[in-house]
Amino acid sequence: MRFSAPSRFAALLIPLALAGCGGATIPNTDVEDTDANRKVINFCEEYRRAVEQKKIGRLLQLADPSYYEDGGNTDATDDLDYAGLRAHLEDRFSKTKGIRYEIRYRRVGKGRKEIVMVDYTYSASYKIPTDAGDVWRHVVADNRLELVPSGDTFKIVSGM
Repeated sequence: MRFSAPSRFAALLIPLALAGCGGATIPNTDVEDTDANRKVINFCEEYRRAVEQKKIGRLLQLADPSYYEDGGNTDATDDLDYAGLRAHLEDRFSKTKGIRYEIRYRRVGKGRKEIVMVDYTYSASYKIPTDAGDVWRHVVADNRLELVPSGDTFKIVSGM
């Protein structure tokens, strides 16, 4: 079967056009590779490592004093502010013997008042003691970190 010259030209042109539709992404993310996005992802990786290492002091340093989490619902009893963050982290981390926390960054965007929104999917594995011995649990879910610029870095205002 022979193809006409215009068909061959179209066959070459279409993949080139499709390749031009999307920019390069930061490796192992779905996020466009820009200096600004790399800075955001690097900050979020500090957060991820602090979770894995259960470094409560470092997580508190990464949080902004205006930190507030509403639990994603209208029940105010599960809301969390900066003042309650330490106790929340201590409670969660005291129940685990080990944490593995992987993140696939999906999107970095701008919100109101200079808020940087980082959408991601996380895979968390954690070892908890039970009567039958230590057991690994696994959770995969989507989440959003909300950041504010702070000097040459960021602070987390929501999403831990």
